Amino acid sequence: MRRLLTTLGLLAGCSTFGLVGSAHADSTPVGPLPAGPIQTISVKKGQLVALALPRPSRSSGLVWRVARDYDAEVVRQTEEADVGDSSIVVVFEAAGAGRTTVYFAQTRGDAGAQALKARRFRITVT
Repeated sequence: MRRLLTTLGLLAGCSTFGLVGSAHADSTPVGPLPAGPIQTISVKKGQLVALALPRPSRSSGLVWRVARDYDAEVVRQTEEADVGDSSIVVVFEAAGAGRTTVYFAQTRGDAGAQALKARRFRITVT
């Protein structure tokens, strides 16, 4: 819990946020996702959800991308930021009651189709 609060504090204090949206239809589709951790999260409508992903080294050319559509009536992506040397934090707002899963894939660049790693976040909003 302390780590989450620290991450949220760093995220709130960072002035280099870039607004981002979910995957666009014209993005290169990501292929099959490898097995990876699944995290289950329950929040109330209106709360923010911070999802942390391990940051690949800048020289690797690897990036994390939203790999599958998610229900934007349940959560909406609002911000993302590099936090320290080890994490990328993606923030979602709990927009409405329901359940959705946000899938991230690590690919070689924004146009890579092969998922090298995957993370899944099952989010329930009440």
